[in-house]
Amino acid sequence: MLGNARYLLRLIAAGLLLALAGCATAPGIAPNVIVEDAHHSQGHVLAFADAADVLASGGSDGAIRLWRLPDGARVRAWLAHGNSVYGLAFLQRDRLLLSAGYDGHLALWRRDGTLEHELRTPSPITAMTVHETRGVILTGHEDGHVRQWRLPDLAPVAEWALHRRYVRAVAIHAATGTFASSGADRQVRVWRGQDDSRDGGGRATSGTVAETPRVLPEPPTAARDLVFTPDGRHLLGGGWFKLFRWNLAASTLQVLPTDHKGIIAALDLSADGRTLASISRQLDSAVLFLDPETGETRKRFQKHELCGENISLSRNGRWLATTADDGSVRLWDLRRGEN
Repeated sequence: MLGNARYLLRLIAAGLLLALAGCATAPGIAPNVIVEDAHHSQGHVLAFADAADVLASGGSDGAIRLWRLPDGARVRAWLAHGNSVYGLAFLQRDRLLLSAGYDGHLALWRRDGTLEHELRTPSPITAMTVHETRGVILTGHEDGHVRQWRLPDLAPVAEWALHRRYVRAVAIHAATGTFASSGADRQVRVWRGQDDSRDGGGRATSGTVAETPRVLPEPPTAARDLVFTPDGRHLLGGGWFKLFRWNLAASTLQVLPTDHKGIIAALDLSADGRTLASISRQLDSAVLFLDPETGETRKRFQKHELCGENISLSRNGRWLATTADDGSVRLWDLRRGEN
C-alpha cells in the first residue's frame, strides 16, 4: 500500500531505531529455526497445518511457501497472487490451503500448488479469517467492506459496508457465530454473522439473518489485529504500545500497557485463552507472550531484524512462528523451553 521508495526509507529508519533499541533490551529466547532465505520481500501471513507438520507463509511477492517441521526445510513454493498475500488457512484435514490476496482473489490450492478453485472479489483483500466447521470465510477489504463467503465453494453470503477506510482485521468467535472487524478509521464493530443455510441443490433456505453491526468504544489508535477470548466475552486488539480489551456484554474498553515499543501488529491466543502471543513493528520488533487480562509480559522471544508483521501458534500448542519485514520466518519449539 506504500510506494517502494517510501517503504525503503521506512525500513531504513526502522532498522536504525531497532538497532538503538536493541542495545537496551535483553535478547530473549532464541528460535530453534531461522529461515533467513524465505524469499518473501516482506512476510505478511502464517498458518500452521492442523497436524503441525507444515507451516505455510505468504508475503508481498504473492508467493506461498510451505516449510517442514521441525527443521524448517522448504517443502514447496508457488506464485499464488499478483500482489501481497494477506490470508492463509489449511482446510479439509490439511489437504487444501485457502489464500487471500491484495489482488482481490480468494483461492483454494492443493498442497502441491495445484489450483482447485478461485474467485475474484470486488476489492483488494486486506484481512481474512476462516472457521471451517461453520463453513465461513470472512474477508476485509480496501474499500472498507467486510464480506462473508461460504466453504467449500466460495459462494458469496453477505456483505457489510462498515469502515470509511480499509479493513485492518477480521475475527470470528465460532461458538456464538459472532464476527468482528477493525478499520484504519479506528472503528471496531461486532455483530452476529449470517447463517447461510442451503439445501442439497445449493438453494438458500431459512437461515439466521445477520445482526446490525454495533460500534464498540473507539481505541486510541487503530487496532491492527483482533482475537476473541475462548468464552466470547472479550475481544482483544493491538495498537500503538497498548493492548485493547473490550468487554462485549458491557460494551466497555480497557487500554492496557505492554512492553511493546511500537505498533502491536499481530496477535494469536492459545486454545486455553491463557497466553497471548504478540509481535510489534514500527519502532519495535518484539515477540512477547502477554497476559491477556493485564498485558503484562510472561515470556520474551528474540526480535526480528526489521519490523514484525505476523505471529502464529500451532493448534497443538507446540510451535510458535513469526515473520517480518526482513522476509525471514522463525520457529520456536515451545516444548524445548529456552533451548
